[in-house]
Amino acid sequence: MSTLPLGEAGVAILGGTAGVGLEAAAQFAEAGCRLVLFGRNPERGEAAAATCRARVPGASVTFVRVDATDEEAVVKAEAEARGVLGGIDVLVNTTGPSRPPALLHTIPGSDAMARIHELVAPVVHMTMAVLPDMRARRSGVIVTVASDAAKVATPGESLIGAAMAGIVMFSKTAALEAKRDGIRINLITPSLIANTPGAGLLDGDPFSARLFAKAADQAHLGVAEPEDIAAAILFLAGPGSRRITGQTISVNGGISVG
Repeated sequence: MSTLPLGEAGVAILGGTAGVGLEAAAQFAEAGCRLVLFGRNPERGEAAAATCRARVPGASVTFVRVDATDEEAVVKAEAEARGVLGGIDVLVNTTGPSRPPALLHTIPGSDAMARIHELVAPVVHMTMAVLPDMRARRSGVIVTVASDAAKVATPGESLIGAAMAGIVMFSKTAALEAKRDGIRINLITPSLIANTPGAGLLDGDPFSARLFAKAADQAHLGVAEPEDIAAAILFLAGPGSRRITGQTISVNGGISVG
């Protein structure tokens, strides 16, 4: 995939039915790629596929249902997607938390590991599922959307930050192991992303709304939007980034650096 033109690629997107994942899917479709969208909700999946086809008439877009926290289900879904695409050249992971940030003392101890698991498990399972075939073909790209919470300690994001830091180190180490097989693995770490389900989750909670309103004040280049993150994903997936692997790139409008 390091030299494969983007328009010839088969692309699978975990979380491709909404927000950044859906926008990335549409941009990949505009580039001529064949697509599989992974998600849990068939109605939302088919709606997302229809959205891509509306933007790009004739686009090849297939929805594959999967709960990516379930390793066995992921293995089956990856095989189905590979059959549809004839091989997964690009995997994009774009999942996020289902609950807003919360101060650690307000979270029941019995709930802590579940919150971490819902973020880490999908990325680990899907990455590990696609790697054997990529290794066999000695080609492939994985782009994971994590969060600046992996880099910057923020009140309310102790568990989210722990999960995101785990995703970052998992992916960077996997990149070191996979580079000799011609596979590139990179991460994008946004902070705020406007006009997404995640933004609605934050806005609907008084604590997180105040927290991220302060952060938005620091985004002097503008709060990132799905189009910004998707454009970065396509760059990292394409031949223009053929020498880039194991990197974590913040797209955050200047909220933080590092």
